[in-house]
Amino acid sequence: MLWLHLHFPHLLLDHIRRSGENVAALVIVEGSGQKVIQACPTARNLGVKIGMRLKTAISLVPELGIVRADPPQEARILEDQARWLYRYVANIVLVPTNGLLAEIGSLQRMYGGLPAVWRTIEEVLHERQLTAWIGIGHTPLAAGLVARNGLGECSSDTGRILQILGTMPLLAAEFDGRTCTRLQRLGLNTLGEVFNLPPAEMARRLSPETLAYIQKIQGARPDPQAPWQPPHYFRQQADFVQDIEQSQGLMFPLRRILTELEKDLCWRQQDTDCLLLVLQHRRGEPTRLRIRTSGPEHRAEAFLNLISLRFEQQPLQAPVASLRLTVKRFLGREVPGGQDLLGETQDLNEAWHTLISRLQARLGATALKQLAPNADHRPERAWRTSEVRRPSPATIAATDQLPRRPLWLLQGPQPLTETPKAWFTGPERISGGWWDGQRVQRDYYIAQLNSGQLAWVFRDMREGWFIHGWFG
Repeated sequence: MLWLHLHFPHLLLDHIRRSGENVAALVIVEGSGQKVIQACPTARNLGVKIGMRLKTAISLVPELGIVRADPPQEARILEDQARWLYRYVANIVLVPTNGLLAEIGSLQRMYGGLPAVWRTIEEVLHERQLTAWIGIGHTPLAAGLVARNGLGECSSDTGRILQILGTMPLLAAEFDGRTCTRLQRLGLNTLGEVFNLPPAEMARRLSPETLAYIQKIQGARPDPQAPWQPPHYFRQQADFVQDIEQSQGLMFPLRRILTELEKDLCWRQQDTDCLLLVLQHRRGEPTRLRIRTSGPEHRAEAFLNLISLRFEQQPLQAPVASLRLTVKRFLGREVPGGQDLLGETQDLNEAWHTLISRLQARLGATALKQLAPNADHRPERAWRTSEVRRPSPATIAATDQLPRRPLWLLQGPQPLTETPKAWFTGPERISGGWWDGQRVQRDYYIAQLNSGQLAWVFRDMREGWFIHGWFG
């Protein structure tokens, strides 16, 4: 087997900088807030170094942006990276706190060779603005050591990989301090020299655990890995060094997250009609915005327009420290309608959803209503208002079979005072209402009056002739 390890030397730092904030120099400090553990290139150019005390760093860069490390947050960010990697490789293993491991031996044929796999990963890392050291090894531990030491090469040759590993100092090989001291007392300084020790001698002079570790690096002992499974939801978060006070400042990170959502939905071959946007504030309860569309949707631009309209109707109540977008509801993707084989004609179904979604976002979810048929034969009672929904093709086909009815129905029947000039269709007999005491017995016709108007008229079995509606 062949393994690829991605080591992210400053994953949290990259995550913060991707949010688009204009922070010149930025550092990540440990939980106690005393020591710098990650620094951006600008901060390093100004003299800030990893391991430096925070007070010293601030003295060098007074306007330094500071973010405190948060292990749960880093675990979530690492899982976000695993989600996009899952689109390209199947067997992924999380290596907390800043590594991903993937089996790539079985992918070489699909991609056309190891260089193509390497190139694909590098292109995606560049697109996502992530810094990662890539390592390839014949075992999981070998790939991890190569990656964490920045010695990765696009080679699957086991001899070359062992040669690279053999040059590593003992500390770089991640032996603990006590084991390093014992190995140095034996006159050993590199991992290659440890490899040359006979296994029995190594177990006697060191420990069974050390022997097992070395054999797992070499591949002489099994090292099974539990594969990671992607969750059945989408979740992305943007964290800010400085609080965002205007909703316009949230558009850049939202555009990036929604673009990620669009790619995720396209990869799933699914759509969604509900997004949950949570805005976290330093003080007070978070703001929760549920963004709904009138039907299945996947386009980032459509979602962004709806969120922008919501911000116009509901301005920020407090500065925003972070935002999180979650999607848990996924729908089957609709086949685009109204398009030719080249997809060059307008998709009327998509345009309808876009229009209704934008109107609902601006006016409110309950502001729009549509007419829907009601189970009653009497025309004045045969309709009702309902939520706006896209009619299915089956519904449209069924309505095509109904008798022709006017769109302009009078509030109440008006007496017909003249003899029509011409008769077209009819009679259409309607008899009903016996169940509520308002029974009707009518024969309906389409007739043209002397003025040229087309009227929907009926003859009541008891009271005579009436006009009930007009055709345009």
